[in-house]
Amino acid sequence: MHIRQARLSDLPELLELYAQLHEGEPAEITDSALDKWREILALAGYHVLVGTVDEHVVSSCVVIVIPNLTHGQRPYAIVENVITRQDFRGNGCATQLLNAARDIARSEHCYKISLTTGSKKESTLNFYRNAGYNQNDKTAFIQWLE
Repeated sequence: MHIRQARLSDLPELLELYAQLHEGEPAEITDSALDKWREILALAGYHVLVGTVDEHVVSSCVVIVIPNLTHGQRPYAIVENVITRQDFRGNGCATQLLNAARDIARSEHCYKISLTTGSKKESTLNFYRNAGYNQNDKTAFIQWLE
């Protein structure tokens, strides 16, 4: 698997992948979606990583580096939207992407990486534990704004 930053042309395959993240239909590629994608790609500190096999996106995660005034003004990173195509799961794709996300955070001198998951599956939780994340240091709270 080859890991790289996402490109404008990756949007269709990325949306198909995200449909597996939320078990739904892929979002349509509208002018609005394309504008939002361009905006995301232009944001400083916002990294959409994709893992490709034969030039096709099979895995992805987002790592966002956020400036900060605490911890000696060192930034922190947030990892979101970790997903691997169902037929590629169990092959280390997501692990490689999380390692790449950690490398970005280290290169940006982040003091921590945060990751939340909505999964309650023990296999998913163990995957994140094995990737070096723990659920003991902090407590996450989510407030949905709808």
